[in-house]
Amino acid sequence: MGSLTQDKNFSDWWKSNKISIPFFDNKKLPITFTGYEPSDDKEFLTEADAALTSFLALDKTAREGISYLVYKNCIEFLKMVDFIEEDQPLRDIKDENEIWKFVWPTDIYVSRRPYNEPDIYVQVTCECDWEQEHGLQLVFKQGKKITRVSEQDGHLTHIVSRTKKMSCYLNFN
Repeated sequence: MGSLTQDKNFSDWWKSNKISIPFFDNKKLPITFTGYEPSDDKEFLTEADAALTSFLALDKTAREGISYLVYKNCIEFLKMVDFIEEDQPLRDIKDENEIWKFVWPTDIYVSRRPYNEPDIYVQVTCECDWEQEHGLQLVFKQGKKITRVSEQDGHLTHIVSRTKKMSCYLNFN
């Protein structure tokens, strides 16, 4: 990761420079470590580094392995909203892997869930054509197990949203 810079607005957020993300064809994105208090959680960086190592080992093949989940998220959303002409290209998708043409990753967050399952999660936030207001998030437990595909709501595990729960626990390593 290199050196981290503390966020000016949140003392427990630390940001890296942009790095290449193989999962997204080496698009460069910053990594933000959230909820990190060096004096309170001595193991955080070690565990976060392991999670990021796992996540950075995921490539296009892994991305295509979850295409059906992202496509399902899109279709479920489109079923809930009124038809508009601009959504027709999404409705016309024939191959679920085409869904990625409509998704743009924006940020990656690494955090520890503080209760129940106090593990490290890598959360990828994205913009997407079907859900302009709330976007899309992909959550990977320990950077290697997709545990959530949903609109961006900040939750790392259980979905509390208007869409159906979509947890699959697909393990890549």
